[in-house]
Amino acid sequence: MVSSYPVQFDVDVPARSLNRLTTAFRIIVAIPILIVLGTLSGETLHANNQTTTYTLASGGGVLFLPLVLMILFRQKYPRWWFDWNLNLLRFSARVTAYLALLDDHYPSTDEEQAVHLNFAYPDVSQMNRWLPLVKWLLAIPHYVVLFFLAIGAVVAVIVAWFAILFTGTYPRGLFDFVVGVLRWSNRVTGYAFALVTDQYPPFSLN
Repeated sequence: MVSSYPVQFDVDVPARSLNRLTTAFRIIVAIPILIVLGTLSGETLHANNQTTTYTLASGGGVLFLPLVLMILFRQKYPRWWFDWNLNLLRFSARVTAYLALLDDHYPSTDEEQAVHLNFAYPDVSQMNRWLPLVKWLLAIPHYVVLFFLAIGAVVAVIVAWFAILFTGTYPRGLFDFVVGVLRWSNRVTGYAFALVTDQYPPFSLN
C-alpha cells in the first residue's frame, strides 16, 4: 500500500513463474467464477415460454441507493451493509485481477489471496450527510480518465498475455500500470458508490 488515501488497493507481485496453461485459457477457466460474481452483482435472468415464466434472482450488488437514504435521513451506515460492500468489492477485485492475469490463483469467494482491498468503517457523523447525493456526479472527471486508462490496461493485459506464454513472467512495468488503474478505479468506487469517505480521489495511479 503506497498511499494515505482511505481506500487502499494492491496486488502482490508474483515471486514465481505464472501458470502458462491457465493463462492461455484464462477467459474460459474464469467462466464459473464470473457466473458466481454475476449472481452477486445484481444480474437477474428472465426466461419465458408459452406457459411459464422463470426468474433467476440474485444478490443486490453494491448497496448504494439505500445507503444514500440512510446517510441522508439517519446519518447512519449499517455495519452489515458496510461488510457486504467491502467483501463484494474484494471478491470482485480478485476476479478482475485474475482476468487481468495479475494472479494465477483461482479467485476465492472469501480468502484475500494476493489481492488486497481495504477501507475503514466510516464515522458517518463526521461526514457530510448531503454529499452522497452528488458524489457520483463529482466523480465524472474520473470516469472520463478511467475510460482511456481502461483501454490502455486492456492493451497492457494483451501484451502481458503473450509475455507470460513465452517467459512465464508479467512485465513489471505493465503489472504496475494495470494495478494502478485498478487502484484508481477502486478509489472512485469507494468515494462515489460505497460512500466510505468524503475525501476526493487523487488523479494518480500510485
